[in-house]
Amino acid sequence: MRAQDSATAPRTIAVTTTDPAPDPAADRTGGTVRTGETVRTARADPLPRGTLLAALGVFAFSLTFPSTVWGLESFGPWSLVAVRSVLAALVAGAFLLAGRVPLPERRHWAGLAVVAGGVVIGFPLLTTLALQTSTTSHAAVVVGLLPLTTAAFAALRTRRRPSRTFWCAAVAGAVVVLAFTVQQSGGAVSRGDLYLFGALLVCAAGYTEGGRLARLMPGWQVIGWALVLCLPLMAVGSAVALSAEPVHLNAHGVLGLAWVAVGSTFFGLYVWYRGMASIGIPKASQLQLAQPLLTLVWSVVLLGETLPLAAPLAAVAVLVCIAVTQRARS
Repeated sequence: MRAQDSATAPRTIAVTTTDPAPDPAADRTGGTVRTGETVRTARADPLPRGTLLAALGVFAFSLTFPSTVWGLESFGPWSLVAVRSVLAALVAGAFLLAGRVPLPERRHWAGLAVVAGGVVIGFPLLTTLALQTSTTSHAAVVVGLLPLTTAAFAALRTRRRPSRTFWCAAVAGAVVVLAFTVQQSGGAVSRGDLYLFGALLVCAAGYTEGGRLARLMPGWQVIGWALVLCLPLMAVGSAVALSAEPVHLNAHGVLGLAWVAVGSTFFGLYVWYRGMASIGIPKASQLQLAQPLLTLVWSVVLLGETLPLAAPLAAVAVLVCIAVTQRARS
């Protein structure tokens, strides 16, 4: 009989087994200690720490859209995306070299390519193009839909099915966020909306694959290698884009570029993937239901946009949905 993995079990268990061979999957997590014929869990419940890490990722991501708007004051959309990826890759590469981290196993490179295409290139490029014509509050619709889409991708990828309560709360939260953002934007469909829809799909795939890989290697290595994988392409892209698009450096533009490169792309994804590895992809993704409201706050503070009167009501409804999804059993 197999012992339940401590990454999902909230209490210590003892299971008698007749098979003395160690379970490699359990030993890798550091969650079990085998003594004779008894298997016992030895690690504390990871939920509080994992939730904190995922929440830090949401905080970092909530600043992405306002920072992107700042960055567009100095750079064109293609230049901003390419340069942010190059800078983030250089930071990640420095950490990988300093830690003398060996290359990932060959079987992990396909997953890293999905992460790179989704969260390093696809999502930043599509949302940056959308923000040329959309406000940050309108663009937040993509973040409102992202948790539900990520949970669906995770269910298909991992073949796990969250509970009915989980899905009801997730759908309710997504409906609240969608109703809020679409009502504020007037419900019109534009080219920017198509960019946001594409960003939603590619980012959900990248989050799901990154969360899976973060169970096999440290989260910072997942995003680190994904960034390094993109470095040659994005270096060439930076040279081409900077020669084709005008650059007008100012304080806002430089700060915006710095944050989307280091804060969102490296630090945010690092803590986000670690959080997903600890508490699971579906539950971590539901924390992002709070991201559109945080983004609206930053849009007021940093961009001077007017905060809609419906925001407090939507915030309370979203927080209730988050609480339900965090308590629902997967």
